[in-house]
Amino acid sequence: MNATTELESAKLDERDLALLRKAIELADESRRNGRHPFAALVADEEGNIVATAGNNSMPPQGDPTQHAELVAAAKAARVLSPEQLARCTLYTSAEPCCMCSGAIYWCNIGRVVYALSEHRLLSLTGAHPENPTFSLPCREVFVRGQRHIDVVGPVLEDEAACSHHGFWE
Repeated sequence: MNATTELESAKLDERDLALLRKAIELADESRRNGRHPFAALVADEEGNIVATAGNNSMPPQGDPTQHAELVAAAKAARVLSPEQLARCTLYTSAEPCCMCSGAIYWCNIGRVVYALSEHRLLSLTGAHPENPTFSLPCREVFVRGQRHIDVVGPVLEDEAACSHHGFWE
C-alpha cells in the first residue's frame, strides 16, 4: 500500500471498504458477462445500496456513454431527491472519468470513493482503443463546481486491478 492509499484508507470505515469491495465484485461480474471490467454503486448514508451498474459501453452494441458511474448515478437520481443524494456515496471500481464526474456532480451525489486511479488504470489498459483514458482526475473536475464533493481514493487498487488482468491484451 502506498502512502497516498494509506492516507485515503484512514478516511474509510469498515462499511466503506465492504461497499467498495462490492463495487469491485460487480466489476468482476461485468467482465464475466462479456463487458468491460468496471462497476459502481450508490449507497445512502446508512449504507443501503440504492443503485448498481456495470459498464455497458463495450462495442459493438454498447453505448460509449454508459459508464458504470454515470448509469448508477442516474438510477439513484430517479429514486432519491437531490437532498438525499447529497448524503449518498458513489463507490466505484475505478476513478470516475470527466464525463462520469459531471454526471455525479449534476446528480448531486455528495461523496465518491474509488479503487483504481486513472493513472493506474492507464498502466493496465495501455493504448487499448476501447479504453482511451482521460488524464483528468475527478478531483479536478469537482473542484470547478459550485459545491463540494468529498473524494476518497485511490483505495484497494491492487484488488481492483485483478479485474483487469489479461482483459486488455
